[in-house]
Amino acid sequence: MKKRALILTAVLTAAALTGGSGYLPVTDGIRSKMIQNVYADAEDSKESADTETSDSVLDQATIMYQQYNYDEAIKLLKKQDDFTKNKDYMDLAAKCQIAKKSLVEYPLEKITHVFFHTLIEDTSRAFDGDSKSGNYNQVMTTVSEFNKIIQIIYDKGYVLVSPHDMATVNKDGTMSRGKIMVPEGKIPFVLSQDDVSYYHYMDGDGCASKLVLDENGEVKNEYVDADGNVLVGDYDLVPLLDSFIKEHPDFSYHGRKGILAMTGYNGVLGYRTDSAYKTGENLQDDQKKFLEDHPDFDYDQDVKDATKVADAMKAEGWEFASHTWGHMNATERSAEDLKTDDEKWKANVAPILGDTDMIIFAFGADIGDWEGYSSDNPKFQYYKNAGYDYFCNVDSSQYFVQITDQYFRQGRRNLDGYRMYYNPDMLSDLFDVSEVWDSSRPTPVPEM
Repeated sequence: MKKRALILTAVLTAAALTGGSGYLPVTDGIRSKMIQNVYADAEDSKESADTETSDSVLDQATIMYQQYNYDEAIKLLKKQDDFTKNKDYMDLAAKCQIAKKSLVEYPLEKITHVFFHTLIEDTSRAFDGDSKSGNYNQVMTTVSEFNKIIQIIYDKGYVLVSPHDMATVNKDGTMSRGKIMVPEGKIPFVLSQDDVSYYHYMDGDGCASKLVLDENGEVKNEYVDADGNVLVGDYDLVPLLDSFIKEHPDFSYHGRKGILAMTGYNGVLGYRTDSAYKTGENLQDDQKKFLEDHPDFDYDQDVKDATKVADAMKAEGWEFASHTWGHMNATERSAEDLKTDDEKWKANVAPILGDTDMIIFAFGADIGDWEGYSSDNPKFQYYKNAGYDYFCNVDSSQYFVQITDQYFRQGRRNLDGYRMYYNPDMLSDLFDVSEVWDSSRPTPVPEM
């Protein structure tokens, strides 16, 4: 009976979402029939041998339903051997069919892309007046600000999508426009985070130190507090957003999360995975100090641990992009320099995070002007031949999207101290800065 009750709870939750959300319509007759069917099932004291499997399937399909992935939910339900005998399955499939009729196609050129750097957990250590605090104030966002921003844009109807939803790569290497179908009133947007390597220079400055898997296999942060205590929890964007979407699954379109733009010179995700840590060659001073302070450092174990975290993230809807291995300014550097750098990324980062077809330019420094990439652009030709099809710069406009038969290109908007302090009006479509501003942030924010 307990497991039947769980099924009842899951389906009634879905019914509540449909009846109360205003964007997933269902007729009273169908809702009444569904609830009657579920109650009848709950009264049945005989539990089938596959009840636990049924719970799991229903939970998965319910999440798909909440995330507007109606076709996949129907497919999952219908492939169950007992579909025609399971009223819960049939009722949810019927709800999906009805909800599909409410979807509208969203214009791709009106999809905004926002980004963050590593979030600040302890502002007293980040903004302590040392030589780094001014830069933190300019380009970073606090955990408090991030949480408020996400709640506000969720309340406004924003939904996370991916550039891979906006454009697709064909077998011949050309690209085609995608199609994003959402309920009326929902607003697709893309979110990314840069430099999730937890660089050495950030040690002791009130930010997380790495991404880890907790005892439940969930991706969390390791964080060292001011007293030196090592804590595990939600201290940066990835686990914070994961937790938010658990509570608000309709914030994600088809299970999408965000994109992490990754360098490689200090390793990835807080693990020291670059080959320099293994060979001891061409080390920077902070890398030398790290190895001196950690004489028992196990390079191979760090690579294994980082790979496990990356795999867990990808399974939960996260994506990875190149941010260049050495955080290079692609506008200023030559095509040959970018080639050498990208080869380092593919050798040191791709084996851990996986291959990617997306590059998010460091400094927002693009390889072409606003008119687009030309066929005689050697930097574009290199990246295209190297497997990159999606390109993102930094642009202050609300929307900047180019989709051609050769590439996808999108501008990103920085939601950081500098933008919030100097240009709050440029963020008014997303949130009111006065409602999210962290009062512990020093003012004025240094100019760039």
